[in-house]
Amino acid sequence: MTSLTTPKRKTALAAVAAGSLMLLAACGGNTQPAAGADPSSGSGSSSKSIAFSPLGLQIPAMQDLSKGVQGYGQSKGYTVTVQDPALDPQKQSTDLQSVIESGKVGGAWVIAVQPSALSALVKTAQQKKVALLLNGVPADYGLSGMQPGITFDQIDYEAQGQAAGEELGNCINDKLDGNAQVLFEESSPGTAGKDQYEGAVKKALAATAPGASIVATTTVTERAKAQTDVGNALQGHPDIKAVFGQNDEGALGAIGAFASAGKDLPCVTETGGNDEVLQAVKDGKIYAVVALQFAEDMTQSFDTLTAMMADPTKDGQQLTVPQKVIKAGS
Repeated sequence: MTSLTTPKRKTALAAVAAGSLMLLAACGGNTQPAAGADPSSGSGSSSKSIAFSPLGLQIPAMQDLSKGVQGYGQSKGYTVTVQDPALDPQKQSTDLQSVIESGKVGGAWVIAVQPSALSALVKTAQQKKVALLLNGVPADYGLSGMQPGITFDQIDYEAQGQAAGEELGNCINDKLDGNAQVLFEESSPGTAGKDQYEGAVKKALAATAPGASIVATTTVTERAKAQTDVGNALQGHPDIKAVFGQNDEGALGAIGAFASAGKDLPCVTETGGNDEVLQAVKDGKIYAVVALQFAEDMTQSFDTLTAMMADPTKDGQQLTVPQKVIKAGS
């Protein structure tokens, strides 16, 4: 579903998506199979069965996600069998290998626990002409360029960061006359897309609001710690008026820290978009959030996979998770 390579961030994003996916499953009963997805045409498998392999069903969000995919698949006339890798890359590979080699499925949608562990599986699927939808990009699986019967789905971290940085700059220009001391909340080392994403935020901020300067940096883990860390940063830099909040936890933690300190926080942007954050946008506490549109991504992913099942000899596509900038009034 995404290009995320760490279970922590995958889990958080799946939680954002789960409610929308369940809604789609409930509302999709009258939909028709995607154009080109009829397995009776082309040279693909005659099976209308799909294996869905998430990270692990011990994660509640992954349980909800799996139910959503099953419901949407049923509305399209497909049977979706959910596997449980239990966050074990070897188990994920073995379980998928079994159903692919047996010919029980015509396609598989995989949120890889460890993409490099699936290199052999990819070759088996191509030999068996079983279509695959994989998170990430070809290089994650040791591949060069697009491949027959395989579609990849990724988050465009650079575009995401650029949008968040531009909106922070817009807020500084609109509310602070183009000048502001900025607190930058970073993600933890090793987080997927960290360098591309945060580099794009800083570049876009500098281009949009040249008078802004980053004077303090903290690392986001969870909300309570984010609030404490931002509060500590404020003691050394009391004139901070803008925060790049990184994600929901960071942004909400920053708002809490400023409120506790009795300070005004005119400008906050982030990428996330849970219900509390969206309400904060409506209330004017957050200037903008760049929200990944997982419901749209689920439909494009499923429909692309079933279309590939009709002819897995054709090269797949590189999909990107849609995103939307949400501001007050939008």
